[in-house]
Amino acid sequence: VQLEESGGGLVRPGESLTLSCAASGSLFSINAMGWYRQTPGKQRELVARITPGRIANYADSVQGRFTISRDNAKNTVYLEMNSLKPEDTAIYYCYAVQNAIVYWGRGTQVTVSS
Repeated sequence: VQLEESGGGLVRPGESLTLSCAASGSLFSINAMGWYRQTPGKQRELVARITPGRIANYADSVQGRFTISRDNAKNTVYLEMNSLKPEDTAIYYCYAVQNAIVYWGRGTQVTVSS
Protein backbone atom coordinates (compact mmCIF):
# COMPACT_ATOMS: atom_id res chain seq x y z
CA VAL A 1 0.00 0.00 0.00
CA GLN A 2 1.34 3.41 -0.97
CA LEU A 3 -0.11 6.61 0.45
CA GLU A 4 0.37 10.05 -1.04
CA GLU A 5 -0.72 13.17 0.83
CA SER A 6 -1.46 16.53 -0.71
CA GLY A 7 -2.99 19.84 0.26
CA GLY A 8 -0.62 21.16 2.90
CA GLY A 9 0.54 24.75 2.94
CA LEU A 10 0.76 28.04 4.77
CA VAL A 11 -2.44 29.67 6.02
CA ARG A 12 -3.39 32.38 8.49
CA PRO A 13 -5.17 31.68 11.79
CA GLY A 14 -8.87 31.16 11.26
CA GLU A 15 -8.48 29.98 7.69
CA SER A 16 -9.22 26.54 6.29
CA LEU A 17 -7.28 23.84 4.50
CA THR A 18 -8.18 20.39 3.17
CA LEU A 19 -5.70 17.53 3.05
CA SER A 20 -6.08 14.53 0.77
CA CYS A 21 -4.50 11.10 0.96
CA ALA A 22 -4.74 8.73 -1.98
CA ALA A 23 -3.99 5.04 -1.48
CA SER A 24 -2.63 2.85 -4.25
CA GLY A 25 -1.24 -0.65 -4.64
CA SER A 26 -2.85 -3.71 -3.11
CA LEU A 27 -5.89 -2.24 -1.42
CA PHE A 28 -7.75 -5.40 -0.44
CA SER A 29 -9.05 -5.28 3.15
CA ILE A 30 -7.97 -1.73 3.92
CA ASN A 31 -9.40 -1.03 7.36
CA ALA A 32 -9.07 2.21 9.25
CA MET A 33 -7.50 5.25 7.62
CA GLY A 34 -6.67 8.54 9.20
CA TRP A 35 -4.25 11.28 10.06
CA TYR A 36 -1.55 11.83 12.64
CA ARG A 37 0.51 14.96 13.10
CA GLN A 38 3.92 15.66 14.55
CA THR A 39 5.88 18.70 15.63
CA PRO A 40 9.61 18.77 16.44
CA GLY A 41 10.38 17.24 19.82
CA LYS A 42 6.92 15.78 20.28
CA GLN A 43 5.39 12.38 19.72
CA ARG A 44 3.17 11.76 16.77
CA GLU A 45 -0.42 12.61 17.71
CA LEU A 46 -3.60 11.02 16.35
CA VAL A 47 -5.74 13.72 14.75
CA ALA A 48 -8.61 11.73 13.28
CA ARG A 49 -9.45 8.28 12.03
CA ILE A 50 -12.28 6.79 10.02
CA THR A 51 -13.44 3.22 9.50
CA PRO A 52 -14.62 1.70 6.20
CA GLY A 53 -18.15 2.26 7.51
CA ARG A 54 -17.28 5.94 7.97
CA ILE A 55 -17.31 6.00 11.74
CA ALA A 56 -14.99 8.84 12.71
CA ASN A 57 -13.02 9.69 15.83
CA TYR A 58 -11.19 12.92 16.59
CA ALA A 59 -8.61 14.24 19.00
CA ASP A 60 -10.15 16.59 21.55
CA SER A 61 -7.98 19.41 20.24
CA VAL A 62 -9.60 19.30 16.78
CA GLN A 63 -13.14 18.17 17.62
CA GLY A 64 -15.63 20.52 16.01
CA ARG A 65 -13.03 22.11 13.72
CA PHE A 66 -11.77 19.21 11.63
CA THR A 67 -13.79 16.74 9.58
CA ILE A 68 -12.46 13.49 8.21
CA SER A 69 -14.14 11.80 5.28
CA ARG A 70 -13.47 8.84 3.07
CA ASP A 71 -14.23 7.91 -0.53
CA ASN A 72 -13.89 4.14 -0.65
CA ALA A 73 -14.35 4.06 -4.43
CA LYS A 74 -11.36 6.40 -4.88
CA ASN A 75 -9.41 4.92 -1.95
CA THR A 76 -8.93 8.44 -0.68
CA VAL A 77 -9.31 9.99 2.75
CA TYR A 78 -9.72 13.71 3.33
CA LEU A 79 -9.18 15.99 6.30
CA GLU A 80 -11.06 19.27 6.18
CA MET A 81 -9.50 21.67 8.67
CA ASN A 82 -11.40 24.81 9.66
CA SER A 83 -10.67 27.60 12.13
CA LEU A 84 -7.00 26.70 12.04
CA LYS A 85 -4.81 27.78 14.95
CA PRO A 86 -1.04 28.26 15.19
CA GLU A 87 -0.89 25.15 17.38
CA ASP A 88 -2.19 23.11 14.45
CA THR A 89 1.16 23.69 12.75
CA ALA A 90 2.74 20.28 12.15
CA ILE A 91 3.61 17.68 9.59
CA TYR A 92 0.46 15.71 8.90
CA TYR A 93 0.84 12.02 8.08
CA CYS A 94 -1.78 9.84 6.50
CA TYR A 95 -2.01 6.20 7.55
CA ALA A 96 -3.91 3.11 6.54
CA VAL A 97 -4.30 -0.26 8.24
CA GLN A 98 -4.35 -3.44 6.22
CA ASN A 99 -4.26 -6.87 7.84
CA ALA A 100 -2.99 -5.30 11.08
CA ILE A 101 -0.09 -3.61 9.27
CA VAL A 102 0.11 0.17 9.40
CA TYR A 103 1.23 2.00 6.28
CA TRP A 104 2.32 5.63 6.31
CA GLY A 105 2.53 8.47 3.86
CA ARG A 106 5.54 10.78 3.72
CA GLY A 107 3.72 13.66 5.35
CA THR A 108 2.64 17.12 4.32
CA GLN A 109 3.52 20.33 6.13
CA VAL A 110 0.75 22.54 7.50
CA THR A 111 1.81 25.92 8.85
CA VAL A 112 -0.62 28.30 10.51
CA SER A 113 0.89 31.72 11.01
CA SER A 114 -0.03 35.36 10.67
